[in-house]
Amino acid sequence: MVTPSAKRLAAQTMVELHHLPINRACAAIGLSRAAFYRPPAAPVVRDAEVIDALNAIVEINGRWGFWKCFDRLRLDGRRWNHKRVWRVYCQLGLNIPKRTKKRVPQREPVPLQAGSLVNQGWALDFMHDVLYDGRRFRTLNVIDEANREALAIEVGISIPSARLIRTLRRLIDWYGAPDSIRMDNGPEMTSHEFTEWAAARGIALNYIEPGEPNQNAYIERFNRTYRHEVLDAYVFQTIEQVQHITEEWLHIYNEQRPHDALGGLPPRQFLPRLTTAADSRNELSTGRESLRHDLAP
Repeated sequence: MVTPSAKRLAAQTMVELHHLPINRACAAIGLSRAAFYRPPAAPVVRDAEVIDALNAIVEINGRWGFWKCFDRLRLDGRRWNHKRVWRVYCQLGLNIPKRTKKRVPQREPVPLQAGSLVNQGWALDFMHDVLYDGRRFRTLNVIDEANREALAIEVGISIPSARLIRTLRRLIDWYGAPDSIRMDNGPEMTSHEFTEWAAARGIALNYIEPGEPNQNAYIERFNRTYRHEVLDAYVFQTIEQVQHITEEWLHIYNEQRPHDALGGLPPRQFLPRLTTAADSRNELSTGRESLRHDLAP
């Protein structure tokens, strides 16, 4: 298909080189005399209104595709032909897939300090591994920062925010709600659904700064232990096998395995999980006095 600009250039060549009259040159090319004399408008000028309308849409909804934007234009009363809108859409480079990243808001680091009472602060994180057949799976790890007790390890092919909420709701039913939860900036933890759920229950969400896993060192150290003693120690065939071995290991970790940071005591022996803060405070004082007595020469 010959464009009007190409016809205009051919007519100008016939007039200048072959000295044909303009009307005959235009008739031979199939170009009107008005189009010959009228200079073509720049695309930016000709399609300025379409450009502004598309930019206004994608600025707010950057993930929308062409037809979603076109339908929005129609709902706004814009009756432009879809071919014209598509041409402008491509000229703006909106048809090129983009790997855009959501900007993480500025995080104020919360000092890493183990509480003196259980349920003062929890920490959670995700881990990844692979089954024997190549399928990848994830684990959601939740610990109490006060006594490093592993509250749960949820295993699954996919653990979206809905399952994260379901797991935490189950833990709260068992142990009570924590004052805060420390975590990174993963999409499950920053989702609107999860933040609204935590806010409704008065749970403070302490996000670490991006690229600073040391700000969540308790759960990171737990992840290392879990990987060394479970994930790297077995070749798993199924998700059910991972969950079964993990549950057996959790009992050993919480009840029997000595913890260096707890004076060589298992988490539940160092600070038993009690129902009230007062009981927990008394138990902590008694446990520490007993530990000092045992360690005294």
